[in-house]
Amino acid sequence: MAKLKVGIIFGGRSEEHSVSVKSAQEVARNLDPEKYEPFYVGITKSGAWQLCYGPDPQWENGGCRSVALSPDRSVHGLLILEQGRYETIRLDVVFPVLHGRLGEDGAIQGLLEISGIPYVGCDVRSSALCMDKSLAYLVARNAGIATPKFWTVTADESVDPDQLVYPVFVKPARSGSSFGVSKVSRKEELLSAVESAGRYDSKVLIEEAVVGSEIGCAVLGDDLDLVVGEVDRIALSHGFFRIHQESEPESGSENSTPIVPADIPAESRSLVQESAKAVYRALGCRGLSRVDMFLKEDGEVILNEVNTLPGMTSYSRYPRMMAAAGLPLAEVIDRVVSLALAGKSG
Repeated sequence: MAKLKVGIIFGGRSEEHSVSVKSAQEVARNLDPEKYEPFYVGITKSGAWQLCYGPDPQWENGGCRSVALSPDRSVHGLLILEQGRYETIRLDVVFPVLHGRLGEDGAIQGLLEISGIPYVGCDVRSSALCMDKSLAYLVARNAGIATPKFWTVTADESVDPDQLVYPVFVKPARSGSSFGVSKVSRKEELLSAVESAGRYDSKVLIEEAVVGSEIGCAVLGDDLDLVVGEVDRIALSHGFFRIHQESEPESGSENSTPIVPADIPAESRSLVQESAKAVYRALGCRGLSRVDMFLKEDGEVILNEVNTLPGMTSYSRYPRMMAAAGLPLAEVIDRVVSLALAGKSG
């Protein structure tokens, strides 16, 4: 049986470049060499596409070949560009191991749709929708899913600090991880927090602070056939949860510990899992996503955000939750690749 030729795209120009590289390293370690022939495409911070031997820490320091994803559906893959000539590599499927801007917002998905290559994860529409937290909230609310109260501020708008009840969280509306996120406890802090978030996106989200536990649920599948991982809970010692902000994340966070399975009642666990599936379907997700929520003391579940290409590192929440449910990363990879091929994206 011929091996599947899978393109692993990683790196990228977002703030989550280094996290993407680490995710790709973990995917590479768990990719079955008997099933797949991988082609690793690293996108540098400046936006250059490089075909390399793998996502090792030194991949950007030479030894790679310039490559492009062909928009020509008859090529159905990569163009290697060298000395005025090119050669082609036909791909069966692409796994875009990219996080944040230009990775989770529908940009790379649109390019793959044009190229006609099946790809892992959410399509253009759901990727763009989930990336914009304010739009995701509106759609979720329309589906009967609870969300925080929120306000949006664009580049040409001002905000009246006196109209809000504090504390609030201020964050870029369309950015990944916790870059540009601030907790604002007093109105005097609001404008500087909006300016900080505005460095990452022209649209800023201000939302009420929800009092409750931070809960996550990994979801895998398409349509009605969904698999959920074990629920996790983020235990905080102080401050608020800031994902991917640590200098050495492999050694743990200074203020947070993920507890998997979450130490919550069984009925709350079931409610969180069903809520995650409802969010996943309402926002049109497919393949995989991590749904982050709040669990209040009264048992209410409130949406926080959806990560359509969640981290796959050794310390990431999605693979931990799936592994706790009996699905190791190697099997997760097999399933999402099979889903991509079955859906024939593009």
